[in-house]
Amino acid sequence: MVKLDMEAIRKLSVSERLALVEEIWESISDDPASVPVSAAQLAEARRRLAEHDADPTTAVPWDEAEERLRAQT
Repeated sequence: MVKLDMEAIRKLSVSERLALVEEIWESISDDPASVPVSAAQLAEARRRLAEHDADPTTAVPWDEAEERLRAQT
């Protein structure tokens, strides 16, 4: 396992840390087969996709979803 300098990471700004997270995620998503997804998670994702395909009008734009989430806190 690679030893990371967590103290240096904590000193980064929020936007810099988010950029780092994005870079890490992109490196993981380059090889989707290596991402561990259980059969139950895959089944749920497929169910949700089928539900969306059947009625795309139920989708909520990110701005609205974010607003709802922030209102809950």
